[in-house]
Amino acid sequence: MLTAMPPGADSARPRSLLLTFFGAFLRELGDWIAVADLISSMEAVGLDGQAVRSAISRLKRRGVVAPERRGGMAGYRLTAHGHAILDRGDARIFERPPREHPDAEWLLLLFSIPERRREVRHRLRSRLTSLGLGRVGSAAWIGPDHVAAEVRLMVAELGVEEHVELFTARHLGVRATPSAVARWWDLDAIAEEYRGYLAAWTPRLDAWRAGSGGDGPTAFADHLLQLDAWRHIPFHDPGLPAHALPNDWPAGAAWALFSELTARLREPALEHVAGSVALPQRA
Repeated sequence: MLTAMPPGADSARPRSLLLTFFGAFLRELGDWIAVADLISSMEAVGLDGQAVRSAISRLKRRGVVAPERRGGMAGYRLTAHGHAILDRGDARIFERPPREHPDAEWLLLLFSIPERRREVRHRLRSRLTSLGLGRVGSAAWIGPDHVAAEVRLMVAELGVEEHVELFTARHLGVRATPSAVARWWDLDAIAEEYRGYLAAWTPRLDAWRAGSGGDGPTAFADHLLQLDAWRHIPFHDPGLPAHALPNDWPAGAAWALFSELTARLREPALEHVAGSVALPQRA
């Protein structure tokens, strides 16, 4: 266990950290881990056994993992549903949205769902928010056009195709585009997330660059914590176009920091985990 916790450990949520661990490591370890090894691994980021067991129970209820014994050991297997969640998130988390081109357009979503299906309407709004779309009105949502595939998939999953229409559009006013975007998204809150990530993790990157970052366990803890701190932000900022943002928008610097940290830490972190856990074959 580390003698000092990396940035973010105190406030990290157990369920979020476990989901981040599954995405970063479990898929590389044959989709299964022993309970004892999971608890031991998560001690490095400040989680005790009770917190891990409580979080894994919630993820089991969500169908992300399922209990399975291997080699006489109790453990958990990543389900197909869990794989789908993690695989779908990879593009948002690791791939910076395409650079804006002069003819960039917006995706506009309009829906009309009858009152008798208000629960579906609520789920649709919740999913639109989770994809980072901005709200123009109660039934009108907007995002950069490159999120169209994600939105189409979400609409199909909810079964609301007959109630939804999608358009590509350009913003023509009446107010200037930056002013409109600032009403559709909480830009101050998103910028604060980027700046918080930069403030927390720039010193750790400097340490790794200088060769004083630490050993394998430290690489594991740093990688898991910085990835957990990062992975929510691209779902709040779906890649808003530069012409609609303040000049000091911090996304570029944050993406550069995340990319370099990930490139430096991923392999030593994975080597540490692979060498620390039992990897029995399925019975």
